[in-house]
Amino acid sequence: MSTSADPLAALAALPGVAESVNAVRNAVDRVYGHRVMRRRSNEVTSEAALRGARGSAALAGADWALEEVRRRTDFGAEGEPRTVGAALRLTAEAGQLLSIWRQSPLRVLARLHLVAAGGVEGGVEGDEGVGRPRQSGEPVDEPLIGSDLPLPDADEVAGRLDGLARLLLAGSEAPALVTAAVVHGELLALRPFVSRNGLVARAAERIVLVGSGLDPKSICPAEVGYAELGVAPYMAALEGYASGTPEGMAVWIAHCGRAVELGVRESTAVCEALQRGAA
Repeated sequence: MSTSADPLAALAALPGVAESVNAVRNAVDRVYGHRVMRRRSNEVTSEAALRGARGSAALAGADWALEEVRRRTDFGAEGEPRTVGAALRLTAEAGQLLSIWRQSPLRVLARLHLVAAGGVEGGVEGDEGVGRPRQSGEPVDEPLIGSDLPLPDADEVAGRLDGLARLLLAGSEAPALVTAAVVHGELLALRPFVSRNGLVARAAERIVLVGSGLDPKSICPAEVGYAELGVAPYMAALEGYASGTPEGMAVWIAHCGRAVELGVRESTAVCEALQRGAA
């Protein structure tokens, strides 16, 4: 990332990023202008939350059909049910943390991990490592990424998390898409917690998109788009982010932008269904 006074704004000037930002802005404006949003926006928000949670869980290895997520209640069981439950809890929690995010992003990240790891009979997953950055020697359980991406050590994680928080608190003229993509990419690259980093990273991105004013009603679930685009392109774009090169960063931001556009398409379809009385 650039060392200028506003490094996020510098990223916005990379080739192709302005086009992604404009495409996202236009797509978001269109869905917010849908006539259904005038009176039934709460329903669209609820449906977007459910679909976003399903998409995030799919990327974490629990690729359930939407109706399965809708009807199930047994999210405490081991394996995929617990992953889906974590995604649902994070989606519900994220909207409550906007004001805290503006004051202390690291506090919110700790809370998100605590929520993601909760819901386990008798406590939470790995009590010792929950709700705080991992310490030296602690393993990371993140099956999606595995060994494909080098894992920073605990000292590097602490330093980069602090840098990310300072960057966010300092403010930026960068578009919301750029800031959200950096938060998402940095958390995935760092994997600061012992588990559930992907779920936490996508929830943090959602907080940025909502809190920035780009998607104030949280109806544009990028998680849907990431799941639709697939794991392989997601990981390839993440490797671009982790490379730190201008080209790699631009690829990651464009991938995040496309995911938001697909999330908008999903909510547009929900609006159309509500208008027809089919949902």
